[in-house]
Amino acid sequence: MPRPLSSQTIELVKQSAPALAAHGAEITKRMYTLLFQEEHIRALFNHANQGEKGSQVHALAAAILAYAENIENLAVLGPAIERIAHKHIGYHILPEHYPFVARALLSAIGDVLGDAASPALLEAWGEAYWFLADVLKEREAEIRADLDRRAGGWNGWRTFAIAVRRKESDVVTSFILRPTDGQPVVRHRPGQYLTFRFRLADGSDVKRNYSISSGPNDEYYRISVKREEHGQGGSKFLHDHAEIGTVLEVTPPAGDFFLPDEPSRPVVLLSGGVGLTPMVSMLEAIASDYPELEAHYVHGALNSSTHAMDRHVRSLAKTHGGVTVRTFYSEPGSADAAGYSHDHDGFITANWLRENTPFASADFYLCGPKPFLRALVGDLTRAGVPSERVHFEIFGPADEKIAA
Repeated sequence: MPRPLSSQTIELVKQSAPALAAHGAEITKRMYTLLFQEEHIRALFNHANQGEKGSQVHALAAAILAYAENIENLAVLGPAIERIAHKHIGYHILPEHYPFVARALLSAIGDVLGDAASPALLEAWGEAYWFLADVLKEREAEIRADLDRRAGGWNGWRTFAIAVRRKESDVVTSFILRPTDGQPVVRHRPGQYLTFRFRLADGSDVKRNYSISSGPNDEYYRISVKREEHGQGGSKFLHDHAEIGTVLEVTPPAGDFFLPDEPSRPVVLLSGGVGLTPMVSMLEAIASDYPELEAHYVHGALNSSTHAMDRHVRSLAKTHGGVTVRTFYSEPGSADAAGYSHDHDGFITANWLRENTPFASADFYLCGPKPFLRALVGDLTRAGVPSERVHFEIFGPADEKIAA
């Protein structure tokens, strides 16, 4: 562990919390502007989430404020630190990159706060930054060492070729990826994601995370990607240009949202839209490795035209025997009918879950759009499900609170 923070640093950082609450987004926006003047640092980031309204600006502002408010009780920040460490593994952020962030952050604090950013305050934030950076670097080194030890593991970018391309719905397509070196791949933990680096037609690079939708194995990964009409990022590249044989650059599986190695309680998997991808990975793992586990998969989609992988999911349930599948359509199409194409009209609710799942004893795993998560995580919490039994994955930066 790094050397403890001085009492003066703790006090000054705590005192800066109101200013960070008022000006945090302005500081982080300025920080990214300064940081991206370094081209090789700019290339490390996912720029879809940057900019004045970008969610990463607000996510980082919230994280800095949380650090200031909890600097005497850093255990509160443990889950956030774990999440950030895994993101750094995905984006291949290394110890030598940290000084660039330090300079940009301290300069941004000075630029935005002006005279209020005294030399003593900037020195305190410098000490606080490097304390947290050292915690992150230690955790990232542990993750990388674990990947190096495991069969099929790697660090940094590795090339994979698309072996199979399969349309799952009007909006979702799956891609099976095999390494070009013909060697094994490290078994991911069901729920984790891969990070990709795409070269676009204009010569620019973009990075995107996609959850793995296949169960753990030694040979390949599958991702199932929704086509997004806005922007020019990875989704359009995959849907419009990626064919069998296309080579992609990929970092190893990462992420702190996953099914535990030995589930000790019944499992309820809840997903909305393309949030089904980590849930299908979990279902494949359950069907393969946990024959006695009681599991319920409840999925919400607009209608049958957007609902992906339903036949595959139901075949897994038949194979396992202890898996129950239920689907909800919020906007059924003309050919859709409850009891035929899906199970229920409308939305998944905590009341329905209470009546149809092992509500009092299960672990709940959720993934989907933020409105889906806000509604269900909040409802589960208010219904009395302990927070340690509610696990959720947010696509993109966690720039707002999900639980009410």
